[in-house]
Amino acid sequence: MTQRAFPILFITATRIGDAVLSSGLIRFLADQIPNARFTIVAGPLAAPLFAHVPGLDRVIVMEKGKGKGHWFKLWNQVRHRKWGLVVDLRGSGTALFLRREKRAIWKKALGEPVHKVIDAARVLKLEGDPPSPHLYITPEVQALADQMLAPRPDRAGGGEPDGPILAVGPASNWVGKIWPIERFAQTAAQMLGPQGPLAGGRLLIMGGPGDSRMVEELRMASARGRYVDLTGKVDLLTAYAALKRADLFIGNDSGLMHIAAAAGIPTIGLFGPSDERRYAPWGERTRAVRGPRTLDQFLAVDPDLSQAIRHMSDLPVATVVRAAKELLAQVRAGAVAEAQAALAVEPQPVEEDAAELAVEDAATTPELYPVVEDVAEPDADHQPAEPPIEADRP
Repeated sequence: MTQRAFPILFITATRIGDAVLSSGLIRFLADQIPNARFTIVAGPLAAPLFAHVPGLDRVIVMEKGKGKGHWFKLWNQVRHRKWGLVVDLRGSGTALFLRREKRAIWKKALGEPVHKVIDAARVLKLEGDPPSPHLYITPEVQALADQMLAPRPDRAGGGEPDGPILAVGPASNWVGKIWPIERFAQTAAQMLGPQGPLAGGRLLIMGGPGDSRMVEELRMASARGRYVDLTGKVDLLTAYAALKRADLFIGNDSGLMHIAAAAGIPTIGLFGPSDERRYAPWGERTRAVRGPRTLDQFLAVDPDLSQAIRHMSDLPVATVVRAAKELLAQVRAGAVAEAQAALAVEPQPVEEDAAELAVEDAATTPELYPVVEDVAEPDADHQPAEPPIEADRP
């Protein structure tokens, strides 16, 4: 029988990085609730990340306005439907004023900082390993990215090398988090040079529409035909698809860094005046690298982390190159070990007459096991609070 749709309102972050770090929850819910239908609320920059989520009904772009007017506008857009589940990662309290069966609202935790992926998983009361960030794309998006990365032949019969790809993200949302561009060029030269671990490969330069002038030095330092510049030329999901083809990413703490880690490639995130305990690239194939100063030392100089100071200048090229080489060596050793283990495993016979699983009619509410527990109804005079979840990001 046809399953009844289970509508989920998922309110995520304004910033790209925070939205990526919460994306694993969508995959978790989609896997656990096959009849889930998603309405996703995100800021203008992050909203395109969710264009191809399975079971998507709508993406609502919420632009911040004066006071709390944007929250009232959102409530007015979603109040006419009874929701099976409302997930609010902004802690706004909007769910308190909607008809719903279950709700899960982010609350600021006390104690030592935890990673944003773990913080998001706690909203759904998930135990064990939290859901890793995951973005959905279509085969058409991947094909477009592959076309952009395809080596181009020249008239002489040669052309661009078809070797490894080093992707770099030299931009960020604040000058204080930007590693000097000439150091990206020096790092790329060592990684792609004759003695580098990605020798003979190409440089993939990535960034937003406003970063073209910044990356000019990288283009000039790269040999003709040895780089692909997608800065400002692709949307977020095409960037994600292109990064899936790279062998390594090196970039500042930014949304692009989190997209690279979500793509599953080895990722080096460069940190200075930001907290890697909360915002390090997520996954076993990632590293957060910082210079000699701790976050507290940066805060002593720039308490609000808002000054136009190039804080990243004391991170040496040698430190980044060493971390990149070590990460690549570890990933390659792991791949060899997995291949050897696969060869050592004998194939098991498949039972031909396995019993079919009975499919129950889902006319009732899906069981969400550890996901959420509903709570008592709020007082009538309770008002939604302005979301505190992103106030700490410069």
